[in-house]
Amino acid sequence: MASMREIKRRKATIESTGQITQAMKLVSTAKLQRAKGKVESSKPYFSHMYDAVNSILAKSGNISHPYLQAAEGGKKAFIVVTSNRGLAGGYNNNVVKLLTQGNIPKEDVLVYAVGRKGRDTLRRYGYEIKEDYSEVMNGPMFSDAAQIGRAVLEAFTNQEVSEIYIAYTVFKNTITQIPTLMRLLPVEIKEDEAEKSDADLAIMNYEPEAEEALDMIIPKYINSLIYGALTEAVASENGARMQAMDSASNNAEEMISDLALKYNRARQASITQELTEIVAGTSAIE
Repeated sequence: MASMREIKRRKATIESTGQITQAMKLVSTAKLQRAKGKVESSKPYFSHMYDAVNSILAKSGNISHPYLQAAEGGKKAFIVVTSNRGLAGGYNNNVVKLLTQGNIPKEDVLVYAVGRKGRDTLRRYGYEIKEDYSEVMNGPMFSDAAQIGRAVLEAFTNQEVSEIYIAYTVFKNTITQIPTLMRLLPVEIKEDEAEKSDADLAIMNYEPEAEEALDMIIPKYINSLIYGALTEAVASENGARMQAMDSASNNAEEMISDLALKYNRARQASITQELTEIVAGTSAIE
């Protein structure tokens, strides 16, 4: 059985750790409220942008445009959105698994990393890190999304990559965050939109020409989806960290209660032993 001094030292250490995890939980809760408000205010715009572009392309017929056609034999670009810090449970690993447990060989993947945790893990697994935008996660802005969008679109038009994906975490609520892999280019037309276009005889008319219009629409579409993913990821990260710190704090409280019980037992045993020794000594004197 551990000595009273060892138990007391361990209890003090766990109490100190519990105070840290409790403080981190409060910080994550405050950050989550701000991030959640940003997601709720911006999500309708990005959802409508996605639906609008799908509807436009579904009714456009067979348009030949560089943004809509995959290059033959090119690699696939993955924008991987994770966090710069750990202590968020399985948040970062769940995003990384979208690549590592997928069907695409690592030799065919170029990673545009947004977040140091995902970058470092994928680098250890042997993936090529094309660009690193980890500082973006300190405070994502639309200009950051536009910068990432320009880089991947340039690689797409230069036929360095044949497809563009984004791996991030969708914020559903405080408890639930969903790792998601979405293809940005070539644009995937949803089945319901394709069915509507078959039933609807009206064909989309462009003014100016289709190619010029898509040159303006597609980059805005890409940038909007990237920024939407960044805001969702920030909220998801803080939600996951809040849950992780809450679990850690609860575990610390349980361990402290257990150590307090062990300390009291050890103290009681020590007192009992001292009394026994006093009685034995008194008996010997008599």
